[in-house]
Amino acid sequence: MKRIFISILGCIVLLCLSCSRKEDVPSRSAGSNSANNRFPFFSREKKDDQITIGFSAATDTFVIERWYKDVRVFSSAASELGANVVVQLSAGGIKEQIDQINYLVKQDIDILVIIPHDTEMIAGVIKQVRDSGIPVVAYDRLIIGVPVDAFISFDNREVGRHFGRALIDEVPGGNYVIVNGAVNDSNSYEVNAGLHEILQPYVDNGQVQVVHEVWLNEWSFDEALEVLEPLLEQDIEIHAISCANDQIAAAAIQLLSERRLAGTVAVVGQDAELINCQRVVEGVQLMTVYKPIGKLAVRAAELAVSIVNQEQLMYDTLMDNQSNTMIPSYVESPIAVFSHNMDEIVIKDGFHSAEDVYRNMVRSKN
Repeated sequence: MKRIFISILGCIVLLCLSCSRKEDVPSRSAGSNSANNRFPFFSREKKDDQITIGFSAATDTFVIERWYKDVRVFSSAASELGANVVVQLSAGGIKEQIDQINYLVKQDIDILVIIPHDTEMIAGVIKQVRDSGIPVVAYDRLIIGVPVDAFISFDNREVGRHFGRALIDEVPGGNYVIVNGAVNDSNSYEVNAGLHEILQPYVDNGQVQVVHEVWLNEWSFDEALEVLEPLLEQDIEIHAISCANDQIAAAAIQLLSERRLAGTVAVVGQDAELINCQRVVEGVQLMTVYKPIGKLAVRAAELAVSIVNQEQLMYDTLMDNQSNTMIPSYVESPIAVFSHNMDEIVIKDGFHSAEDVYRNMVRSKN
């Protein structure tokens, strides 16, 4: 049933993409890149003037609200730049994604942009793609163990730092539970590292006790429920729960609500999903990390077109992906969103409307 649901979502996304060519694209603000950070361009001769971008997205992630916006904005921005985007949504995990990447290669794409399902197991097919002369951009998740031509994402370690700062400010002492993201996603480890960077001094001096820390196999609401429920059944008072994303936070809040503890335990997550933004302003979730994906997706489209055209483009930093090659990387900043700055960040940016975010509060007043 889950696969059928995801397949339907994939069809909806593809339909949305076909209708989004004229969608307004957020403008990109100038960065503070050094002029020395030049991209080492891939030498591949274009066969015609039309750029074709293959976009492979692991659709296990499409149960997460933000990914619809990434693909839609990317495709719209690429269209504005004169490029055609061929999107493949792989609902069956790593094997299906590999099959669909091979399909994209046969479509004579000029560049592959990929959100990988598994950041390590995808390495073999990515090597084949690059060996065939097609450059590869890793989108949001850094592919591990094989060189890629570029990586574009948010500062995932800073996401973890945002978690830690928010929790320590709210609960400077007490029992913490940490629910990490998918073990097959390199971003999970970056978020975890940033979180522990903030928490460790408080753990060392005994103010904070991490009573449970768990890792999920997937970014899954259902799996988070299964993992958290037995932890909350134990005779240990929990004061804070760090959730690797908003779906996990939603699972934690549901379980807390069933025990009449929602709002008394500090919960954080990321992605600024609508229901979680509603819970932040309602006081049930402490904080969500907002990622300005319009800015990221537009920049990714610009990056892909620039690589194909062999234009000079400055990168933000170089990252080690365990391939003996430092990867030119383009990094955007995430923003911690609380009830007090929801309007000036999420709503002002047009990510959600005020009407939607405050809907439940308006109803409760009525």
